[in-house]
Amino acid sequence: MDESGIGIIGVIIYLAIIVFLIASMWKVFEKAGKPGWAAIVPIYNIVVLLEIVGKPVWWIILFLIPLVSLVIAIIVYHQLSKSFGKDVGFTIGLILLPIVFLPILGFGDAKYQGAPS
Repeated sequence: MDESGIGIIGVIIYLAIIVFLIASMWKVFEKAGKPGWAAIVPIYNIVVLLEIVGKPVWWIILFLIPLVSLVIAIIVYHQLSKSFGKDVGFTIGLILLPIVFLPILGFGDAKYQGAPS
């Protein structure tokens, strides 16, 4: 197989991972009582995620600030974990291995418990 064949296989694998992560987020949104299709709409998906974790919508502005966005993403992931009754260990998993931990939330038996206080 030449280099172009390897590149095509890489692109197919990459696209499959993206579709899998979108499907996982779709299920997370549905479990939280939000429309699943919101997972595929840019910017609106962040608004819906902020609603799920109980943070104000204006936090979306914080996602536009370099470095601050990393901290905010960690906070949102932690609040998402807590929203489904998970702990800090699960948050670390969401941050480091979202391809494993988002499907656990979406397709697993985790139940949405409401936005944490």
